[in-house]
Amino acid sequence: MLAALIPNVWFFAAATAVTYVADWYLHQRGSYLINRLGKVRAGLSIRFLLRQLMVILLLARLDLAESPLFYAAVACFLLFYGLQAPHGAMTTLIRLRRTMPVVTRNVDLHAVRIPDAPPGALMRRSAEKMLHLDIPAVVGVLIAAGTGEDVVGYAGIGLTLLLALLYLALLVPYVRRGRLAPPAPAVLKAVDSWLREYQPTVVLYFSGSNESAYQGNMWLETMSRVEGRPLIIMRERGLVPQLAETSVPVICVPAGTHLMNLDLSTVRVCLYPANVGKNIHILRVPTMKHVFIGHGDSDKLASVNPYSKVYDEVWTAGRAGRDRYALADVGIRDEDIVEVGRPQLEPIKSWTGTVKNPIPTVLYAPTWEGWDDNPGNTSLLLAGENIVRRLLTAADPVRIIYKPHPFTGIRSAKAKAVNARIRAMLEKAAAERAAEPRWAKEASSAAAGQSAAKAELARIEARLAQLAATGRAGGDDAEESRLSLADPVRQAETVRLRAEWNDAYWRSFGWWEHRTVTGAQPKLYDCFNESDAMVSDISSVVSDFIASGKPYAVTDSAALGAEEFKRQNTAVRAAVILSNGAEELDALLAAVADPAADTLADARRELKTYLLGPDEPTSMEQFNAAVRALAAKAEARNLAVAQRIGEQAVAVPDAEAVTSGVGSGDPQAAVEADAAADPDAPEADAAEGEAKAALSEGTPSVR
Repeated sequence: MLAALIPNVWFFAAATAVTYVADWYLHQRGSYLINRLGKVRAGLSIRFLLRQLMVILLLARLDLAESPLFYAAVACFLLFYGLQAPHGAMTTLIRLRRTMPVVTRNVDLHAVRIPDAPPGALMRRSAEKMLHLDIPAVVGVLIAAGTGEDVVGYAGIGLTLLLALLYLALLVPYVRRGRLAPPAPAVLKAVDSWLREYQPTVVLYFSGSNESAYQGNMWLETMSRVEGRPLIIMRERGLVPQLAETSVPVICVPAGTHLMNLDLSTVRVCLYPANVGKNIHILRVPTMKHVFIGHGDSDKLASVNPYSKVYDEVWTAGRAGRDRYALADVGIRDEDIVEVGRPQLEPIKSWTGTVKNPIPTVLYAPTWEGWDDNPGNTSLLLAGENIVRRLLTAADPVRIIYKPHPFTGIRSAKAKAVNARIRAMLEKAAAERAAEPRWAKEASSAAAGQSAAKAELARIEARLAQLAATGRAGGDDAEESRLSLADPVRQAETVRLRAEWNDAYWRSFGWWEHRTVTGAQPKLYDCFNESDAMVSDISSVVSDFIASGKPYAVTDSAALGAEEFKRQNTAVRAAVILSNGAEELDALLAAVADPAADTLADARRELKTYLLGPDEPTSMEQFNAAVRALAAKAEARNLAVAQRIGEQAVAVPDAEAVTSGVGSGDPQAAVEADAAADPDAPEADAAEGEAKAALSEGTPSVR
């Protein structure tokens, strides 16, 4: 605006370029500022319109208001703005009509025709792309205003309008009915047909925020090995792309009404890794038994949530989980708790008693800040920097692996800032260590191997990307649901490549280099196997790490005192207890360096059995035994209910009823006779519905 008022064409051009670049940059980064601008009525379309108005103002201030170029620019921007409406309408219609009621993986939907999605270049950030087509017109008009060459302005105006019309023309074919996804009833019917053919018996039901994907991913391997026919049901579309590779069929059903109408009559056991409100949509199904399995075993209050009363059973890893509920007294009956171990812990390697590399590696894995300001939630706020600082300045060198919780900083700006400072500390320490002669020599000797490992990583990642790309680039949920079918060969190769990737990752940098690990890969358990000791907080991370038998420390962030801290938290009974100053870290490092100084080794072995259950039978065997037992209970319940309904439907017949077939052992005939006697009676309608339901579930004839 200032450049237009002065007026100065080249100042205006520079300012305009900055605004274009800033807009592009903020959208690329997914900046929250974009959302805020929209809230204050400075959204994307308004920003572009204001820029175009400033061009008109500039022309007026340059005394060009009566020139043909001025009228051409005004006409161009008005037409261009008018073209936004059909563009927005078509892209919105395509997205809506391409959105199926479900998103699937490893489910054959051949019964419905799902056409290819429009190219991603047309649909991804479409509004932003359309608006940026004004650049030729703006550039042409500015050049014309600065040089007097009006033809350049007309050329830019023509190019903008031509590109906008071309964009609309490219979208038109994808609005046709044949290019849209099939209607919801047809898709749901196909899913029901597949369910009747597949007949799932065990379901993992998962719902949550985008940050909670790990809670479902940790159960995928277990579900692939569970007895019966497993199925994963999800509720949020945004979680499906974050789901790890799996051969188990996946159905994402966002709408509760659609979920409640799916044919899940063959399911006998439903497993819940999280306590969320949407669980109610499937908890209402009485023909299956419902089990809370959680997403970790810890002494956090979340592990004894009173919400757990809604489930038929609660499965814990070991005796500690059972005792935890008893102490909490939240209404969970002891007979409803089943100890099944932790099948996910099989990849964790047991400690050999010696460090893996010439210097010990300590994993710092703090949990997140939680939903309240309880100082005991995480060590990050009060102790995090002290822990890292003391490890960096230890008498003998230590390598640090820092793996923050995925939720870190989503609620607390202070936690986010501390996390950033710790990462900066490790980056600085890594740079300083690389400059020291001893480590420089190690780096020189290991350079060739690290380069080879990095090349191997690139090769593996390229191949994994090929295996993951089941369709064209830019395919939408509908197209991926059609193409993402289980392929045992591809799955086996993916598993092998993941293992190779993990090995190459740790070889791609020195065993002396500090590292911050974020994202899905490498996994937390891979970090366990790479480390010799761990520092963490009260969370399932501690319970899982105990499976390794390695020394560990837990921070008493709430300053309860060592004895009280141990009394309240089972998992720390074999830990080195740290104050917020982290002065006690020397005891942890001594236990790692010298087995004779490891005074807590026996306590860790006892605690492992208490927390995670016995080593024999294996956790997977225990888990499958629990599934079989609960499925048998569900089957017995369903047969008993069907029997009662059948007996209720077959009333004591009168003579007329006997002659019409009632009492012959056919409950359907009984219901039809009753309904015929009084078709308007509500009892007849209810009995007919109940009997038909029983018959559909295979109820034996009532003798």
